[in-house]
Amino acid sequence: MKRQRHEVVVDLINRYDIETQEELAAYLREEGFDVTQATVSRDIRELKLSKIATGNGKQKYIILKNDDSHLGDKFIRVLRDGFVSMSMAQNILVIKTVQGMAMAVAAAIDAMKFPEIVGCIAGDDTIMAAVKSVDDTMIVMEKINKILEGK
Repeated sequence: MKRQRHEVVVDLINRYDIETQEELAAYLREEGFDVTQATVSRDIRELKLSKIATGNGKQKYIILKNDDSHLGDKFIRVLRDGFVSMSMAQNILVIKTVQGMAMAVAAAIDAMKFPEIVGCIAGDDTIMAAVKSVDDTMIVMEKINKILEGK
């Protein structure tokens, strides 16, 4: 039921300039869905709808396309271009980079959202990544090695 409603929401916002949750709820009711404001609000959040200006002083809901595949490629390229070596110090992963590339490589690693990494600190050519545990540090090293090898 929810998936079907989400499909209808997407269709509606592509067909009409819908400005408010109330408008969206009214359209959904016309389509046969018995929805509350809370349901519509949840659907908007789950579908990651955003509002944009329509140029006439109003706004409308849109779906932001989340095609991050090109971004992933960009981050992988930055990691590969800047990486020199890595060493483990308990749950700290120390990554050496080409001079001046540590911040870019750290940003790429952060963007890859490894669940094991709590955060990164970057200098000029060195990154310290705080990892949740010693075991997780080894997992991250394996993941980075696979990225570097192109797997």
